[in-house]
Amino acid sequence: MKRALPLALLALVGGLACHKKVNTVPPAVVAGAQPDAIGTLAPAEASKVREEILVIVNNHIITRRTLQQAVEEQNAALYREFSGAELDGKLKTARELTLQGLIDVDLLGDKADDLGIKVGDDQTRAMIDQIKKENNFATDADLEKAIKASAGISLDEFIKRQRQSSLQQQVLGRDVYSKIAVEDSELQAYYQLHLSDYAQPSRFRVRELVIAKGATPADTEAARAKMAEVQKALAGGAKFEDLVKADSTAASKDTGGDLGWMQKGLLQPQLEQAAWALKAGEVSPLMETDKDLILLQLIAKEDDRHQPLAEVKDKILEKVQEPKAKNAVERYLQDLRTRANIRYMVPKDQVLKG
Repeated sequence: MKRALPLALLALVGGLACHKKVNTVPPAVVAGAQPDAIGTLAPAEASKVREEILVIVNNHIITRRTLQQAVEEQNAALYREFSGAELDGKLKTARELTLQGLIDVDLLGDKADDLGIKVGDDQTRAMIDQIKKENNFATDADLEKAIKASAGISLDEFIKRQRQSSLQQQVLGRDVYSKIAVEDSELQAYYQLHLSDYAQPSRFRVRELVIAKGATPADTEAARAKMAEVQKALAGGAKFEDLVKADSTAASKDTGGDLGWMQKGLLQPQLEQAAWALKAGEVSPLMETDKDLILLQLIAKEDDRHQPLAEVKDKILEKVQEPKAKNAVERYLQDLRTRANIRYMVPKDQVLKG
């Protein structure tokens, strides 16, 4: 079960750069580190050095570049969420919390290894598909576009961070959250009090098959002839999505025409009305716009509803447990820090000054 992470880790889950892990402590770093603390570089090795190591956490390293990138991402998130005096207060502690978060992520990763907790490819894929579903993204490309716009990272990097987040959540779930008792009556009470949070307006999901009419009357006639062939193939039992991939001129052809879940008002009225009149699996009559000939196939539709408690119970459990577990999580992390080998290669006060 996924668990919400403590404040110091939220920025990491949101997308701070993964830092390096080494099998042995590196012998040296660039100018700025102390030679007597880390050894002397051979000439051949010196040319390979690129980054200054700030902190060594067990067999992991945190470099200045990693910390700076993490701080910049965290500050950007704070500017989006807060303003005024509250923002100023958050910014004062952001660097220290971000550094602590980087350290804690390594410690939780090592703990996951000790416990034999792993996140496989299938589990990672399921997490990404759930994120797409919850945010109405039809394809990985749609998700990546949104990630790049909001966080400036690739889908591969996002997936890596989601995998890391899952490991952290599973460790905390096993060692902390599982020991925090919550009664069913508390879940029911929270659900009723926040019922509006679980409202889902009516929505539908369709596939489209679009054939452009072209610029000339001849082009339009050719388009009509092609659409007639498509309709004949459908009548003969051909799969709608196969015909989309073969004949559609819209960008959605790569996904079999699937437009993802949409609420009312996103499609042209003519198309939306046709979509709502269909049953799942049915194909609309031929529709025409100024530029295109269009067929729609309904995948599914849902009327206005509230998500049932059973569907959101795990999420509510997280929300109810989080305040109860806050102190327990901090004690757990503090214990990991105490047991770990954490060495500052640059004095901590200098690291925090930037």
